[in-house]
Amino acid sequence: MPDTMRIFAGECTTTFEGTRDATQRGSVVVVVKPDKTVLVHDADGYQPVAWITRPDAVTVETAGEGFGVTARAGEQTLRVVSHDTAGRADYPVSEAGVPVGECPDCGGALVRTRGDVACLGCTARYGLPAGASVLEDACGGCGLPLVRVERGDAFEVCVDYACDPLDEAVRERFDRAWSCPDCGDDLRIVRGRGRLLAGCDAYPDCETAFSIPAGVVAGECPCGLPAFETAAGRRCLDGTCERRTDDR
Repeated sequence: MPDTMRIFAGECTTTFEGTRDATQRGSVVVVVKPDKTVLVHDADGYQPVAWITRPDAVTVETAGEGFGVTARAGEQTLRVVSHDTAGRADYPVSEAGVPVGECPDCGGALVRTRGDVACLGCTARYGLPAGASVLEDACGGCGLPLVRVERGDAFEVCVDYACDPLDEAVRERFDRAWSCPDCGDDLRIVRGRGRLLAGCDAYPDCETAFSIPAGVVAGECPCGLPAFETAAGRRCLDGTCERRTDDR
């Protein structure tokens, strides 16, 4: 369900104490966001006249038609007290993002925002792998969008990891494709420490492991490991390798 944004409007005295002390009076709009951020806007420009971002605590007091909002963050305090109230209301809000499709569960809009694909109509949320791009095509199994992810090769998988795991696609393509530079055993495609790794099959006797970068294999590094073409340039699978990967 969407979060709630609280809106208060009226002639108010706004007091800020902390890094700068200031007291102002005027007809303003006070916005209390779901993350507790408090913004006080007057008639001029886009910047609030006072604000506290993600404070430790927010208290809202109402008495009759009047209201008071207090936000505290460390030694900073923002206090807004109404003298004449023009209105107050609560409104549903959500993250705003780039539309990428329709939720097959509730029919709501799917948007890409802050590294996720989220539904505006329900609580569905899908994390995106680093460097992923969302495609226009939908998954044939569940109807969610497909994503294109580069991990040694370009893979098109469902945004829902449970439906079409990226790990399985990379494992099918690259498991045992490379050799450990320390002991010669095969490198296996595994997930560890929250990352997709090429780790030595001799583990725990050999603990060699490399995080697979966001890029495609483009030849071989002089050290014998694969070279990757990434957004930041050409690099070895071993991120600490000092050999030039463009040597022939």
